Amino acid sequence: METMGGTRKLFLFIFVAAGAVLGLSLIICAQGNDFGSVAQAKSKPKKKRTSWVTTSGLKKASWGSNVTITYPKGYVRYRSDGLPNHARQAEYAVPSGGGGGAAIPTAATATAAPDPTKAQSYDFKIPTTPRKVRQTTSTSLGTIGVMISGAALFNPYEADNTTVATASNFTVKDSSGKDVAFLDSCNGHPNPMGAYHYHALPSCVTAEVDRKSGKSHLIGIAFDGFPIYGDRDIHGKKVKASQLDKCNGITSATPEFPNGIYHYVLLNTKTSDSSIRCFHGTVDSSLLNTGMGGMTGPPGGPQTTTTASDARAVRSLFCHLA
Repeated sequence: METMGGTRKLFLFIFVAAGAVLGLSLIICAQGNDFGSVAQAKSKPKKKRTSWVTTSGLKKASWGSNVTITYPKGYVRYRSDGLPNHARQAEYAVPSGGGGGAAIPTAATATAAPDPTKAQSYDFKIPTTPRKVRQTTSTSLGTIGVMISGAALFNPYEADNTTVATASNFTVKDSSGKDVAFLDSCNGHPNPMGAYHYHALPSCVTAEVDRKSGKSHLIGIAFDGFPIYGDRDIHGKKVKASQLDKCNGITSATPEFPNGIYHYVLLNTKTSDSSIRCFHGTVDSSLLNTGMGGMTGPPGGPQTTTTASDARAVRSLFCHLA
């Protein structure tokens, strides 16, 4: 009798366990949420955001009185005279003879001259729906973005597209024996055509919109439509070059975009991390050919996707058992 009772209990246990497995498999197959989907969720990372609409954030920026901003559909139209709304040096170290070309001026080949900055006629249509793409585009010589001060932003380099401007800063003596700098205290200067521009963090611009040691506010727009900021994050902490990607960009919250946005960060450094080296967004060809030429950068690495074939096999097994 004891043996027969034990056998009945064993069969009852097997019957209940089989029913549980069958019920679970039916639920899994009906809903499509099986061990496979769980494994897939773990192996396939959440898709990162790659596109934004910037209009509302741009409207919060402190545009200078010398800047006219309008918003035609899908774009922000930026117009200015190119003259920064902050003080400049009375003199700048410029190439001897005022010539252009790819020759990089040095203390031995430059001379002090009255500020040669001239008014420009900037009129750019920049997209307000920027999209971050895998293939980056190297920033060209010349204007690569525009600032709230009315002036332009250049990449980190001088005319040879190799020499870092902040690293090659120097001074020369003027006729009175006063030291005259190549780059001013705002990390800017005029080019041989008289267009004033920045090569790094313009502290005189951030001083107008940021509190000391406080979070950075929007100070410009790059030609791919992504905003430009100073070197402090939403908490007021200094942003390090190691936190930025190869284009000097990062995705994080900002005062104008509290839910986060991809944006560029300018640093006060003597390395090529000082300004934007490449665009991580799509750039209209008309903005790449503004009289200074443009260069296309190398494509990004191959796109990778994660599969869950093993997990799908488990699901198939459960469904066949059902």
